[in-house]
Amino acid sequence: MSYASYEKEFYGQRALITGGTQGMGLAIVKRLAGAGATVLTTARNKPANYNIPNVHFVQADIMKPEGTQAIVDAVKEKLGGIDILINTVGGSSSPAGGALALTEEHWLEELNLNLLGSVRLDRNLLPLMLEQGRGVIIHISSIQRVLPLYESTLAYAAAKAALTTYSKGLSNEFAPQGIRVNTIAPGFIQTEAANRLIDRLAVTAGSRETALKLLMDSLGGIPFGRPGMPEEVAELAAFLASDRAAAIHGSEYVIDGGTVPTV
Repeated sequence: MSYASYEKEFYGQRALITGGTQGMGLAIVKRLAGAGATVLTTARNKPANYNIPNVHFVQADIMKPEGTQAIVDAVKEKLGGIDILINTVGGSSSPAGGALALTEEHWLEELNLNLLGSVRLDRNLLPLMLEQGRGVIIHISSIQRVLPLYESTLAYAAAKAALTTYSKGLSNEFAPQGIRVNTIAPGFIQTEAANRLIDRLAVTAGSRETALKLLMDSLGGIPFGRPGMPEEVAELAAFLASDRAAAIHGSEYVIDGGTVPTV
């Protein structure tokens, strides 16, 4: 079936996509809105000229309870309910240097951003899904949950591992009540942030091509030969959010070009 066949697939659906102003989040926003969904997205800051048809925006920080409440209020006001929740917010700002370089504050920040922000939103929005007897929740995890980079992103990897485990438990509890919960575990995706990192590395590496190869080699290589693109993650998210995936519950889908070397 062609992509065009799905252009109205989400007509009448109401979706909340966190972190939808850049990278994978933005690609998912465009994909679902382009297929007919009414979308609400969030970020700590709204970019200039952010204007996508069928997309509402609320400025909020999911790391704070008051940010969660602002998002929940916006879901009720702007969407009138929710059918699809996709938690894409995540990242790491901890310093390099291994486990002993991480302070209590670093650990709490990584857990709050990569795990607890999603937990808060789920806890507040699940009752709306339960009332209507249906809903889809997708969490964006990471292949680092099985390939932790201890030198630089150990706390991030641990938080994503917890997110995947939490998602599985959530699915087991709510699948009988019509709620589907799944996770997506991306590998190296060439987002705006990745491009900025490549540009910085290229200064010493000599070229962007060399810098990109160094990054892929640091992951153990990507058999596919290139990073994934945000739009490719968005296609996977659209499939999992759709009725085509009605029998898929409690699963994690890896999209990493073959980076993870195990079955």
